[in-house]
Parts: sequence; C-alpha cells; structure tokens
Amino acid sequence: MKLDIRTENGRSVAALSGEIDHHNAREIRAELDRYIISVQPEELVMDMKDITFMDSSGIGLIMGRSKLIKECGGRLEVREPQPYIKRVLRLSGIERIVKIT
Repeated sequence: MKLDIRTENGRSVAALSGEIDHHNAREIRAELDRYIISVQPEELVMDMKDITFMDSSGIGLIMGRSKLIKECGGRLEVREPQPYIKRVLRLSGIERIVKIT
C-alpha cells in the first residue's frame, strides 16, 4: 500500500495505490488523520484509481476520514475507484455522505 498526499489545483489529493484491507487500513488511517488535523484542508480527494483490492475496512476508512474532515470544516471526495469498488461503495450507501467521481 502506498499513500502520497499532494496539493492539486488548491485541493489536497491523497493518491492511494495497492490494496486496502484490515492489515494496512490502520496505517493509512493514521497518516490521513495526521494530515487532516494538521492541515485542515477545505477539500480532500482520495484518489483511488490505483487501488487493486478493497475490503470492508476501506469503507470504514472512508467513513472515518469523512467524519473527521467534516469536524475540521472540510469535505471528502473519492475519485476514480475501480468499477467493482465503485459498485461496493454504492451498495454500502456511502454516496449519501461522500461524493464519488
């Protein structure tokens, strides 16, 4: 799992690659939380185009970061998940709280 956070057109973009599962979700969560708390971005985009696998811990990861960034006055967007991941996200109902593009 790799995580790279950068600024792109005034927005924070967290580019994730590899797998999101219960083995590495904790590390990703900790790094994103540190970033959100220290920077408090108005918008954080989780770029998921390079995610090859995601289990339910990925849904928890997204939901938790959405809650944290809202508490800091920002919003979260999930960008370009693979079609099967997008389907899982939609079935989970997460689109009610997070924008998926």
